[in-house]
Amino acid sequence: MGALDYLSNFCTVSSTTTTSKHKPMQTIEIKVKMDCDGCERRVRNAVTSMKGVKTVEVMRKQHRVRVSGYVDAKKVLKRVKSTGKRAEFWPYIPQHLVHYPYASGAYDKKAPAGFVRNVVQAFPTAHEDNYVSVFSDDNVNACSIM
Repeated sequence: MGALDYLSNFCTVSSTTTTSKHKPMQTIEIKVKMDCDGCERRVRNAVTSMKGVKTVEVMRKQHRVRVSGYVDAKKVLKRVKSTGKRAEFWPYIPQHLVHYPYASGAYDKKAPAGFVRNVVQAFPTAHEDNYVSVFSDDNVNACSIM
């Protein structure tokens, strides 16, 4: 066995296993200005033809495209922009997830119903929650401010 080990050092076979870098399955939402059926069809065909795309959902009234599959988000955005449409990643989140939906920067008149812009906001402080305990519905005359 010693001779075989010695000779195997000279005849090493490197394994050429390629580690394929699969992209994770993800859902990408893009805001695209679409006015007509032709715009919708052009965007849908551009994204559907990409390798790795599983589903494409176009919501024209919300100016929104949802793409699911094993694709890179930047490549999908670039492909949508190649149709000549103005596109950006979906900047909105549901309104019920935000503490102050009407704060400056968050409220957007162009946002679809029930959505606000995704901006960093200050969380409510403990002082705001304590104002409720100052007044008592049980005993109206027991106001602790006076």
